[in-house]
Amino acid sequence: MTPAGPLRRIPFLAAAHLRHEWVLTLCLVTALAAVISPLLVLLGLKHGTIQTLRERLVEDPVFREIRPTQTREFAPAWFDDVASWHGTSFLTPTILPLSSVISVALPDGSALFDLIPTAPGDPLLLENGGAVPGEGEVVLTAEAARRAGVAAGGEIVARVTRSRGGRGEAVEARLRVAAVLDQRAGSLPRVYAPLPFVLDVEAYKEGYAAPARGWAGETPQPYPSYDGAVLLLPAPLQPIVRSGLVINTGFGRIAEIGAGRVRELTGLAPPEGFACYDLPAPGAPVTASSLRAVDQKLRGHSRVLLPYVRDMVLRAGDRELRPVGLSLDASQAVLLGLEPTPWPGFGGRLPEGGALVGCLWPAADGLAPGATVDVRAPGQAEVSFFLRVAGSIDLDRPVVPAELMGVLRTAAQRAVAFDRQAESFRMARGGYRGFRLYAASIDDVPGLYRRLKEQGVEVVAEVEAIERIRVLDHGLSRLFWLIATLGLFGGTGVLVASLYAAVERRRRDLGVLRLLGFARRHVFFFPMAQGLIISVLGLAAGFGGYAVLAGAIDRAFAMDLAPGEAFCTLPGAYVPLFCLSTLVLASLASLVAAWRATCIDPAEVIREQ
Repeated sequence: MTPAGPLRRIPFLAAAHLRHEWVLTLCLVTALAAVISPLLVLLGLKHGTIQTLRERLVEDPVFREIRPTQTREFAPAWFDDVASWHGTSFLTPTILPLSSVISVALPDGSALFDLIPTAPGDPLLLENGGAVPGEGEVVLTAEAARRAGVAAGGEIVARVTRSRGGRGEAVEARLRVAAVLDQRAGSLPRVYAPLPFVLDVEAYKEGYAAPARGWAGETPQPYPSYDGAVLLLPAPLQPIVRSGLVINTGFGRIAEIGAGRVRELTGLAPPEGFACYDLPAPGAPVTASSLRAVDQKLRGHSRVLLPYVRDMVLRAGDRELRPVGLSLDASQAVLLGLEPTPWPGFGGRLPEGGALVGCLWPAADGLAPGATVDVRAPGQAEVSFFLRVAGSIDLDRPVVPAELMGVLRTAAQRAVAFDRQAESFRMARGGYRGFRLYAASIDDVPGLYRRLKEQGVEVVAEVEAIERIRVLDHGLSRLFWLIATLGLFGGTGVLVASLYAAVERRRRDLGVLRLLGFARRHVFFFPMAQGLIISVLGLAAGFGGYAVLAGAIDRAFAMDLAPGEAFCTLPGAYVPLFCLSTLVLASLASLVAAWRATCIDPAEVIREQ
């Protein structure tokens, strides 16, 4: 008999012994199943109940939404930052509530609906039977569709109104209904549209134009702002006049300066004998109204008032430029004994017809008139534009219109864009007044909520409801492991006692096996094989009992469950883990009996015979 032969026969002998003592085996299997079935049912209830509650929260995007409670401006960079946070699933800007109301034509008149921006990936739409609308499309809530009398595939006529210059104005847009949301998405009449359309509606309501849609209105031009002004006069001012220039004008003080400082700030050299004064702003920049206030106080004086911007740096490729702003009309040029600038003198309004981007270029560079230089200016958002050379100057710095310097100074605080076709600047959107934010799962909501609070953003979310589910899950987990520990100790004790008793009853039979040539290591596996066989049978009976009890529980609560839901369900990944754990415990429980089997001496069997 080869050494492997006895080892292969041990499982068959152990199974035959269990079959011979089938009554005792049935009791052991039943006892083990009585431990396994309740544990499986408890685990199924824990997972099924929590999973059902979680899915109801997860499937309803309202529980994943984080809503702002205050109106404030959020910069585009803020949206980029929050979108990169872990747990952020969807984020889009919104507009002011007062600007988000549109009139929709109804069969018997019209009604006001809320206009809400959306974007690709919007969970509220995608998880409620909707679709993300494209250009010229909208998605309606069930209530909005009912009031408008339309269905998916139909059209609505949206009317946007405003009051401008004391008269009412309105525009209309025909929009295709891409989808109608389920009732769960909300009971209010709402229209979900792409963000560009919503922003155009807001701009129109504020009096601006939306050229892409043919909606007339104003073009938001940036206002020029300055760091101060240089005042040039043929004769010095009286002290009382000087002190009056800083009263109610926005300037902080007035100081005499030399010709070098004038050239540094404005690019020109004042005539010999002229009195030169610097009127700096105290902290915030000044606008054209402050310059007009000073000009009014100097009526009757021959003077030239030149606004300036300090430390403006432009980039032309890899080259760094430090331009100065100067705008002189004919009368000012005569007073100073200079040539007027190729663009109009400073008047507080932006010059038109491309004059704003004109410049006098350093003669040393040799650029011919009419040449253009692409430049970039820093600001709230980098401004890219070009300068058109109108002539040359004997300076190492370009000279540009003072109004251009004022616009670039404003761009440091407000977003400004350049229209290359119109050769003009316009105000760009600096930020948004709100947002729509959805977390990837309900587990991510508390973390996002806390991070926004830390930033000082006041928000509301269903944090309490989510925390209740998490506390319940934690409590049920502790209860399960407590009962499981008690059950495992009980089941292990039953196996240890039963297998040990079986070895004691079969001492003679095990001794005979030793006389027949089975070694100690072969006899060692006899109780272990029995323990594994009993645990496999107990597992089968336990899973059978679980299936019966789980079905009864789900039928009892069928009225409270939606299709596809279950109160008692066991994840597939748990089954092999549970089976492996049971077999390992059974093997460990049989070690005591296996050790006792190896202690049986064949001589004792011979003596007993």
